[in-house]
Amino acid sequence: MLRLVALILFNFMSNRLHYMWIDIATPKASFLVALDAGSDLFWVPCDCVQCAPLSSSYYSSLDKDLNEYSPSTSSTSKSLSCSHHLCELGLSCPNPKQQCPYTINYYSDDTSTSGFLVEDVLHLVPGHHSDASNKSVKAPVIIGCGSKQTGGYLNGVAPDGLLGLGLGEISVPSFLAKAGYIKNSFSLCFNEDDSGRLFFGDQGIAEQQTTPFLPLDGKNLTYIVGVDECCVGSSCLDKTSFKILVDSGTSFTFLPDQVYGKVVDEFDRQVNASKSMFQGYPWQYCYKSSSHGVPKIPSLTLKFGASNTFVVSNPVFVIYGTQGAVGFCLAIQPTDGDVGTIGQNFMTGYKIVFDRENFKLGWSRSNCQEEPLNPSANGNSPNSLPTTEQQSSPNGHAVAPAVAGRTPSKSSAKCRLSFLANSFLLLLTVHISFIN
Repeated sequence: MLRLVALILFNFMSNRLHYMWIDIATPKASFLVALDAGSDLFWVPCDCVQCAPLSSSYYSSLDKDLNEYSPSTSSTSKSLSCSHHLCELGLSCPNPKQQCPYTINYYSDDTSTSGFLVEDVLHLVPGHHSDASNKSVKAPVIIGCGSKQTGGYLNGVAPDGLLGLGLGEISVPSFLAKAGYIKNSFSLCFNEDDSGRLFFGDQGIAEQQTTPFLPLDGKNLTYIVGVDECCVGSSCLDKTSFKILVDSGTSFTFLPDQVYGKVVDEFDRQVNASKSMFQGYPWQYCYKSSSHGVPKIPSLTLKFGASNTFVVSNPVFVIYGTQGAVGFCLAIQPTDGDVGTIGQNFMTGYKIVFDRENFKLGWSRSNCQEEPLNPSANGNSPNSLPTTEQQSSPNGHAVAPAVAGRTPSKSSAKCRLSFLANSFLLLLTVHISFIN
């Protein structure tokens, strides 16, 4: 299993996202990329015309400058032509042999990235201490050479790029699975203490709850599931079924307007606190804390078919002053349309499994501590191997599975790699910092 150490960089005024250091190109260059299950492309700042500041002095949590990629300096870089089947804008090119352009507009207002697509290598380090060869493996992936960013990407959100974990053929999970490095699945785990992990190849445990992914407009484009009913505390609400996108790249949670209204009304009825307003926070239902602190908070439960439930025990964002907690807000917002979003805040305390092979979402309570890969529904059992210290990732031929050792507790800790039978497992450990 490959173990990578990453930082969680947090800036409430822009976005709360999880990040990992990842190595690409030849010679290797490291990039601190945001993790986004709601999009597909892996892009980094590249031959910049308009990019976010990359100097560490701009971010109080960083002790080294962020990188800018340049394909011309990488001996393994290859341009992607307009005739390539993954070039979405290929038909607009004057010449099919020209380099493939890309533009992606994100849900956040005026936030986009654009540039050209290239192929380069993602560095993976197989083996263990006793492996004499210990050869570095290089997995070819498609990378967006992001020369121009707009909106949030210029203001500290994903300044060093973004790793799309979506279902699209161009995403890194899709490339690794198609090449046989991993099972077509991965999991994200976010702990209460703001640490967490990313596992590529993980299909979860047999005891996890599951629900199928649903098509959107007849196509399997993203990680959408169907909620049958919402409950606040022990009160389940009528006519609260809807579809919801599961997206680690969204900081907080959104519900369709009609469902939102019923949920907040019931929450307001149950919570024993006075409503208030806190400047600079986006939520409509906020409350003052008493001298005894935050009162008992009713849980929010999403019910799925087959009696499966996703329980958010603490669906609030606590606001602190110099003397401690001064208030709290129900951390959900309304959205137009009939599709909501489960953001990263409601994933805390769970391991969320994106099983793309069986097209279902899995979840189980977890403190994200290191654990052997339990046999999943397909009956595979893990083989533990010694690990090698390195920061990187896998590639090559089909590899054997792995079980991790102890998780490094600091962001400077080195990464380790071992493998799992018929499946490669990538473990990402995250720590929290703040961007100013």
